[in-house]
Amino acid sequence: MSAPEDEIDDSSAPLIEHLAELRTRLIHSVAAFLVGMVICFTVATPIFNFLTAPLCKVLAERGQDCDLIFISPQEGFFVAIKVSLLGGFILAFPYIANQMWRFVAPGLYRSEKNAFLPFLVASPFMFFLGAAFAFYVVTPLAYDFFLGFQQFGGQGEAVPEGSPQNAAPLSVVFQGSAQEYLNLTVKFIVAFGLCFQLPVLLTLMGKAGLVSAAGLKAVRKFAVVGILVLAAIVTPPDVVTQVILFTVVYGLYEISIHLVARVEKKREAELRAQGLWFEDEDQTADDARG
Repeated sequence: MSAPEDEIDDSSAPLIEHLAELRTRLIHSVAAFLVGMVICFTVATPIFNFLTAPLCKVLAERGQDCDLIFISPQEGFFVAIKVSLLGGFILAFPYIANQMWRFVAPGLYRSEKNAFLPFLVASPFMFFLGAAFAFYVVTPLAYDFFLGFQQFGGQGEAVPEGSPQNAAPLSVVFQGSAQEYLNLTVKFIVAFGLCFQLPVLLTLMGKAGLVSAAGLKAVRKFAVVGILVLAAIVTPPDVVTQVILFTVVYGLYEISIHLVARVEKKREAELRAQGLWFEDEDQTADDARG
């Protein structure tokens, strides 16, 4: 008798073997991350110069030089380390994801693999999409807003000669710390990258039956409040950036509702084809969740 098509690849293995395999996968992942970090450390300066592009563009439009400074002796080293950490993780992520998949996949049914694999591909894609949106759209707007509070000397009203206030007008211009700039930019990139995971997460939960399109619609007003709070937490006190983040995340929430609805329709069609669908199944499932 042939084995059923939908089966786990490997049968039960002793717990110690699973732990040993997990250790091997983790060691390989850490090694790949360290290799990526070392590679990025050797080119940390070009990477940092690339990350300063939004700031330099805004400063150039204001006729200012794009100069960042180190305010402590060790700051340059830590900037290079942070750039290496971020770049090393991005560089090693495909290999790390492959290692995690090779550890989890043998314990999944073939149908579960086919269902889960698209989300494994969509997750990094959506993260990079959110990171690119933050880097090319949000950060220039944010820095343009922040730098608008500079005060240049000589642009105020003339002071009569001989007046005690006839000193050089006060100039308050940007002379930023390289480390502070990097921290803020990385915060933007990571925050938007994670927020763009919302459709992937909710669709996966919908496929697992943990959420429904009707349920997401019912809590829409609570989602609006939650997204507003999230926008206030992960972005600086900049109204423009907060509005952009709220608009994007709420749009992703509405997209998630449609994706979950499509998942439900597909599951209903499959159950109908198998003769396992009952008209009151949706209502029963929703009541159970409630």
